[in-house]
Amino acid sequence: MGSDMGWLLNKPSEMSKQDFIAHFKDIYEHSEWVAQAAWLVVHAQQEKFDRREALQSLLKSLVDDSDHERKLTLLRLHPDLAGKAALSGQLTHASTSEQAGAGLDQCTAQELARFAEYNNAYKSKYGFPFIMAVKGATKFDILAGFESRLNNSVEQEFQMALSQVHKIAGFRLADK
Repeated sequence: MGSDMGWLLNKPSEMSKQDFIAHFKDIYEHSEWVAQAAWLVVHAQQEKFDRREALQSLLKSLVDDSDHERKLTLLRLHPDLAGKAALSGQLTHASTSEQAGAGLDQCTAQELARFAEYNNAYKSKYGFPFIMAVKGATKFDILAGFESRLNNSVEQEFQMALSQVHKIAGFRLADK
């Protein structure tokens, strides 16, 4: 877990570019470009970004300020919840831990079938996977989230997915 008072345990101002990118590249799922862009700002402004809140705000603004296609690509890099990648052990360490924490590694065959049905319906409608910050949630909360969010417009869901991505990033950064 991150340090007290909002300070990151590993101070970005003291890291080399290589170490910074290696340490923060998975805050946003498979999107190392966010860490690379952040390095340029952190390197120029130094200690300001040793506080978790400042770094989180920077990372969020880099994503928010990117173009629609880059955001869509970022969303599409997220795995399905309780999907094929999870079942075959192909998730990142962070995703594996997050999904297991929500009990997705303990689903029954019937629950997995429901997840597959919802994942397919969601991706078919929106063009990217269902994204939910699952820390503190149960598999039942997630299934309810699918049910309620499948009624949203594409734009509403695009914004919801981005907000969930930022929430996931915040959880991941808190563990740094």
